[in-house]
Amino acid sequence: MQKHNFSAGPCVLPKEVLKKASEAVIDFNGLGLSLVEISHRSKDFVEVMETARSLAIELLGLEGKGYKALFLQGGASTEFLMVAYNLLEKKAGYLNTGTWSDKAIKEAKYFGEVVEVGSSKDENFKYIPNGYVVPNDLDYLHLTSNNTIFGTQIKKFPSVDMPLVCDMSSDIFSRELDFSKFDLIYAGAQKNMGPAGATLVVVKEEILGKVSRQIPSMLDYKIHIGKDSMFNTPAVFPVYVTMLTLQWLKNLGGISAIEEINNKKAQLIYSEIDLNPVFEGYANKEDRSNMNATFTLSDDQLKEEFDAMCKEAGINGINGHRSVGGYRASMYNALSLESVGVLVDVMSEMERKG
Repeated sequence: MQKHNFSAGPCVLPKEVLKKASEAVIDFNGLGLSLVEISHRSKDFVEVMETARSLAIELLGLEGKGYKALFLQGGASTEFLMVAYNLLEKKAGYLNTGTWSDKAIKEAKYFGEVVEVGSSKDENFKYIPNGYVVPNDLDYLHLTSNNTIFGTQIKKFPSVDMPLVCDMSSDIFSRELDFSKFDLIYAGAQKNMGPAGATLVVVKEEILGKVSRQIPSMLDYKIHIGKDSMFNTPAVFPVYVTMLTLQWLKNLGGISAIEEINNKKAQLIYSEIDLNPVFEGYANKEDRSNMNATFTLSDDQLKEEFDAMCKEAGINGINGHRSVGGYRASMYNALSLESVGVLVDVMSEMERKG
């Protein structure tokens, strides 16, 4: 039976990427050695790292604009710490839109004053704040572009006079933006790029080296840039799979091509949620995420039946986070429109049965 993977992360990956990656684990580049056996300093892997970093910059449209791409370890959770370590001298601003921005705020407070410029915690993060005022004396402003747990997504980003930092873990490479508005972008690989274990950081070099504190080597972006993401042994397999995924995206037509598909997927499922009385959407309509559609049943007594129907249809990873309950359909780049159609058909069948 074909499976339809709506998992929130680790994410669905293109079949061709998984095939190439599995072959590389047995024999990489015809070397007679596994990808995970060879030296990370070897010509073959150095080429992988350089290609992955180059593709990231190219797809984001940041070539020749002073940015460097890094592949680090520790996930976005380590970046909560690294961002503040490298950029926070006195005061930083954070827009609090969910669990992950909440965690980022907690880490930043170890290094200086943190101002929450806006928050949607009052309604369990079901909306994106607007009309908030950004103080002009911040070292940087930090945003989280997409909130996997609550199913919200920032549609319009502010223009500010200080460095703009964004956690794009769950929607990077999914929609066209002017990425040059951001001075630092970070994203864990496992939601739209590859398996867990690698974290992409794209940073404008000119914002670094401004804090007065000493930064430990492993947490210093400048050191990682100087060593081309090879300061220590990188996460070889996740970087390779990410490189393959970025090549797949480029061959598809880049971010503009995948955005068109993502918009169709989102329109399909949200139309069903809004028209079907069996289901209720969680996030405010104007702030709905194209990556993570969150919804609940209007009658919890239908849960057992709906779960059984999803299982029979091969639908996987649809359960919502405990913070919201209900269901969450994560529709990352590699999830097909056909898979969303299968879920919508099951939802329609629920209404007919009712």
